[in-house]
Amino acid sequence: MNKSFTFKQFHIDIGQCGMPVSTDGVLLGAWATINNSLSILDIGCGTGLLSLMCAQREPLSQIDAVELMPMAVEVAQANFQNSKWAKQITLFHQDILSFTPQKTYDAIICNPPYFNNGEQSQKGERSVARHTDALPFFDLLTQCKKLLTSEGRASFILPLIEGEQFIEIAKNCDFKLTKLTKIKTTEKKSVSRLLIELSVFPYDYQENTLIIHNQDGYSDAFINLTKCFYLNMD
Repeated sequence: MNKSFTFKQFHIDIGQCGMPVSTDGVLLGAWATINNSLSILDIGCGTGLLSLMCAQREPLSQIDAVELMPMAVEVAQANFQNSKWAKQITLFHQDILSFTPQKTYDAIICNPPYFNNGEQSQKGERSVARHTDALPFFDLLTQCKKLLTSEGRASFILPLIEGEQFIEIAKNCDFKLTKLTKIKTTEKKSVSRLLIELSVFPYDYQENTLIIHNQDGYSDAFINLTKCFYLNMD
């Protein structure tokens, strides 16, 4: 596993927290609707990737990053301090379910855990980061609803089956599905991930499919979405 990853405007050190930089995270950070958001909440910030991507995209925003795992908190804090947006990001070491800020957020971004109890096969903080027992979908969505502004948007990425379950739970929590992007690694492969946007505000629904690779390498759609972040991708 690579212990560090360099983007165009910031660097991520992974340290000992066992949370690698993933394509999922980069997709979510580039895709989420955060335009003109003055307040952004990153739930389960891990190494700080999503917070830093949001800071790059919206330099006037104030970002609160919440993380439960001590080792990840240490790594994220170092990554924030080593970036040019250190004053823009506030890190909270606590469980999101007990997080009670004195404000609501224009945007929430989260790469949620998705392994159920029968699939836990990893150890340590990386396992917790991917394990739904640590943060059940219903509890996460209930908290998101409390923390969003009336016109705020919450963005997530999940595997297909878990994503479909997540959307149904969200609807039962009175969220509206406002944007959905189906991710395929190649045109011939089945959908592997869902990028999901929820809001209580009735925005016009948008849906599309994003294919990551074509016969020549990365697709134009993937390059256009992520080129502000990845090196050597213009």
